[in-house]
Amino acid sequence: MIRSWPVVCVTMLLTVGCIQRTVTITSDPPGSLVYLNDEEVGRTPVTVPFTFYGVYDVRLEHDEFHPLWTSQKADAPWWEAPGPDLVAELFGPKVELSWHFEMEPLPPVVSEDALVDRAGQLRASLIKEE
Repeated sequence: MIRSWPVVCVTMLLTVGCIQRTVTITSDPPGSLVYLNDEEVGRTPVTVPFTFYGVYDVRLEHDEFHPLWTSQKADAPWWEAPGPDLVAELFGPKVELSWHFEMEPLPPVVSEDALVDRAGQLRASLIKEE
């Protein structure tokens, strides 16, 4: 029995799981380029691992949409508190966060010719009124 104790300890240490933490980022429109804390992580929808809880700086970029700079908080679950976290490590739980962002479209681009035509129409309507 005493000789098997080290084998049991080694087996327990090898089978201990670790907590897997991921955040999935989606956006409207999809395909936006995502930066977390100024590090490019991919295009939405994207799932990336994270290592700490707290506030993350998030930046999204997409053609024809205003860039979005914001922050998002990753809250720790109750079992990540000192004490319960030791037991939780044995089971290898997963933390899966999900963040969604809406981006504002840029105003439509008006060509110079269309602008000159519109000015001409306005001038003509003002001359007719006089």
